[in-house]
Amino acid sequence: MRQALRVFLTLGELLVCIGAVPDGVAGEVARRGGASVRPAMAPQAASSAAASAASSAAASPSDDRLFALIALASLSTDTLESDTQAKPVPPLRKWSQPPPPTLTVQAGSQGLVIALTAALLLIVGLVIEYATRHYLFTLNRLFGEQRHPYLDIDIADWPTLTVMIAAHNEEGVIAGSLACLLRSDYPADRLTIMPVNDRSSDRTRAIIDDFVMQYPGRISPFHRSAGKPGKAAALKDATERVTSDTIVVFDADYLPPVGLLKQLVAPFFDPEVGATMGRVVPMNLGTNLLTRLLDLERSGGYQVDQQARMNLNLVPQYGGTVGGVRMRALKSVGGWHDDVLAEDTDLTYRLLLSNWKTIYQNWSECYEEVPETWPVRVRQIMRWTKGHNQALYRHGWKMATCRDHNLLEKIDGVALLGIYMMAPLMLCGWLLAIILFYASGLPLLGAAIFLFALMSYGTLGNFAAFFEIAAAVYLDGSRERICLLPLNYFGFLVSVLTVSRAIVNQIAFDFVLRREIHWDKTRRYR
Repeated sequence: MRQALRVFLTLGELLVCIGAVPDGVAGEVARRGGASVRPAMAPQAASSAAASAASSAAASPSDDRLFALIALASLSTDTLESDTQAKPVPPLRKWSQPPPPTLTVQAGSQGLVIALTAALLLIVGLVIEYATRHYLFTLNRLFGEQRHPYLDIDIADWPTLTVMIAAHNEEGVIAGSLACLLRSDYPADRLTIMPVNDRSSDRTRAIIDDFVMQYPGRISPFHRSAGKPGKAAALKDATERVTSDTIVVFDADYLPPVGLLKQLVAPFFDPEVGATMGRVVPMNLGTNLLTRLLDLERSGGYQVDQQARMNLNLVPQYGGTVGGVRMRALKSVGGWHDDVLAEDTDLTYRLLLSNWKTIYQNWSECYEEVPETWPVRVRQIMRWTKGHNQALYRHGWKMATCRDHNLLEKIDGVALLGIYMMAPLMLCGWLLAIILFYASGLPLLGAAIFLFALMSYGTLGNFAAFFEIAAAVYLDGSRERICLLPLNYFGFLVSVLTVSRAIVNQIAFDFVLRREIHWDKTRRYR
């Protein structure tokens, strides 16, 4: 419509300006008509140009006049009133962002939010303490002074020794352990080898008796056909027949080297030493991924953790196998307790609270089988968790309030007892963080939630514990194993879930329902 109106106005101008256009003007306009597109003119400039062209076109000859009028038409602009008025611009519609979903905190619930915040802050503090402990141990092991005070003792008046081998249905491995002990360089006239056959239903007894016949006077077996189940109960019964000054305990799958017994007995020349502990090394690490991951875990635990505690005069732990005990110290603390699952941890703290030292010998290595399947590994972790928590319940407060040990010893002793409680606390911490996020309680925490996330992930394996394992691999000199380090995170995740499950099971069934302790034997693979 607008274009038609423009053509109509242009024709009107042609009629009005039909007069003469000067030849010079018409020619000039004609010459400019072949030029390229001109810049757009303002309406006022276009109107004056049109008037000038019209007055000039009246005096021109017909051809030039026609071309000039066409040019005049091209100069014309749309001067409708609607074009001169500013077009209204519709306002932009602003869409407001929906508020994040939150749970409205009533005045009465504010106290609950504060309580949950305080609980989360307590968990944050515990996580930081354990992570700092891991870092301190690793740095000490890498750069600190290393203590091996009894390693060089080789010639001495060796005390009488009884080596006890705990065996329950161990027909596949007991022969290897006995053969290694018979080759030991410990004086034969001071050494008694005592296999403790605990109610075995396979060929374990027959194999032991065959060795007794082959090596008369060297092996004194203890066959137990009845009684309370469990390793602690079997050792308790067998110890009644021991007459030596010291004992060394092995599990049946362990293969002790020739000089190991002397290394484990040497610290007992110090009258303050009540127990010793050697290093455990997996021998089936090449079986599958699980055994390789457990090899890394063992390296971190012994090469770094245990040796750092030894260096810092803290609380090295007697591990229940590859370890020696002074008989006088054992009797002074009441012997073996048969109502516990972790007799090693229980004995460690009873000796510590009675001022007996436990010595760790990092160079005293012995070889074991580690679990090759995840179900076996899970049952092993559950047994360790329940046994460790029993020791926490019995000795935690006594350790914290003991006056015979310095502050660092007490802190490390309590932390070692509570290590398995960190797994459910970690899960509770994440749950509390989620609840407080939706309850608008996190402003009370400030930067603590970020610190909790960082340190929690570190304690699960990415930083602190992985740092220990990496340092252990470096110290062992087998750096190719470091390639498996990221995969160990999955092992830590399985441990966290398994430990949490074991604690719930222990509280809900063992403690509340007074369920009898059940011992799960670790499966052998030879």
